[in-house]
Amino acid sequence: MAVKIAGGWDYNVILEKGALYVVATPIGNLGDLSHRAIEVLQDVTVIAAEDTRHSRRLLQQFEINTDCLALHEHNERKITASLLLRMQQGDSIALVSDAGTPLLSDPGYHLVREATALGLRVIPVPGPSAIMAALSAAGLPTDRFCFEGFLPSKAAARCARLEALRQATVTLVFFEAPHRILATIADMQNVFGAERQAVLARELTKTFETFLRGSLAEIYQQVSEDQNQQKGEIVMLVHGASSAESSGIDPETERVLNILLRDLSVKQAAALAAEITGVKKNLLYQQAIKRN
Repeated sequence: MAVKIAGGWDYNVILEKGALYVVATPIGNLGDLSHRAIEVLQDVTVIAAEDTRHSRRLLQQFEINTDCLALHEHNERKITASLLLRMQQGDSIALVSDAGTPLLSDPGYHLVREATALGLRVIPVPGPSAIMAALSAAGLPTDRFCFEGFLPSKAAARCARLEALRQATVTLVFFEAPHRILATIADMQNVFGAERQAVLARELTKTFETFLRGSLAEIYQQVSEDQNQQKGEIVMLVHGASSAESSGIDPETERVLNILLRDLSVKQAAALAAEITGVKKNLLYQQAIKRN
C-alpha cells in the first residue's frame, strides 16, 4: 500500500511473508505511531499483544482490524511454538507490547530468540521508547548509559542492586512503579549519596508529563510533598559516579589530593594525601595520575 506524507514523498510498505515484525507503539501520545507501523499492523496475519484489550483500543483508533492474540509473560513459551509454525507456513506476525518498544521490560524475548534460531526474519519497526524519550530530554550525559529496568521490590534486594551500581560512571536508567518511587529514591540517597544528580521523568508524552531535575535529596522532597508525582508511569535517571567515587575515594580525600597536586609531584602528593587521610597510597597515586 502506498502512503502519501508531508512534502510529497511516497513510500510503500512491502510486507514479507513468514516474518516477525517487532513494532513500537505509543507510550502516550497516539500521534507517535508511525505510518510504517500502521501499515504493518494492518497487513500482518495476526498481532501478538501483551494485553489484547489494551491493544485493541489502540487499533480501533487507527481502524486496524487485524486479529489479536495474547502473548505475555505467563504464556509466551506456550504460544511461541504455534507462532513459529504459522511463520514457517508463511504467516506474518506483529509483536507489540502495551506501550513503547517490545522486549524492554516487556515480553517477547523468547519468541524473538526462537525465531532467529530457526532462521526466520525478525524485522524491527522502531518508534516510541520511554527510555530514549527520558534520556533525550533529561539533561544528563547520554554518551554512555545503562538501562536497569525495574529494581527489586524488596528493600534489601533493591539496596544490594543499587550498591552494585554505586561506582558505575554511566547514566543509570530505571523504571519504577509509582507506589515504590519514594522508597526507591530514599534508597538511592543512602547508596549513591543525597547530592547525586538525578531526573525523574513522569507520564512521558502524556498530558501531565513532568521532569523533576536536581539532587536525589531535592527530588525526594518534591515527590514527597506532591502526591501527583507519585502517580503514572515513571522513568528514574541517575547521573553516573564521578571518577573519585568510581575509584572508591571519598570527596574529602579527593579535595585534599587536588590541593596537594597544585604544588607537588604526583608521587609526593599521593604520599602526603595518604598520610593525611589514611587512604592507601597506591590508590591515591592512580587517582593523581588520572588528574594529571
